[in-house]
Amino acid sequence: MKSFICCLLFILLGMQFSFSQNKHPNMETSRNYAVEIIRYNIPEDARKEFEAAYLQAGTHLQASPYCLGYQVIHGNDEPERYIVTIRWTSKSDHLNGFRKSAAFMPFFNLVKPFYNNIEEMKHYDLTANSWLRQ
Repeated sequence: MKSFICCLLFILLGMQFSFSQNKHPNMETSRNYAVEIIRYNIPEDARKEFEAAYLQAGTHLQASPYCLGYQVIHGNDEPERYIVTIRWTSKSDHLNGFRKSAAFMPFFNLVKPFYNNIEEMKHYDLTANSWLRQ
């Protein structure tokens, strides 16, 4: 299971970043933010509702000054798997800003039906080892 999680994270980060020693000129290396990764196991009969819930919940993330962006990624090889990544200005801003804001409860109420399907929900920090093609 540990190797599965590591592999998923490598693939997930590889979709957004290609690891390299060379920095792309447009890459903001000074930008530091926290990435929240939420792994879900969603049965086939709930996938449309799950994606619709995150489509609506995304409006609350977009309205938050603490959220820098998000992605909902659907498993190709394992279609029951979803990974949601949310970029926060910081872990503290997520926990003490967004979660205490008026936007949190409407967001949470939309994704709450899938709470028991969560396999992992953790924060990660970026390293200097990244590159992004623009």
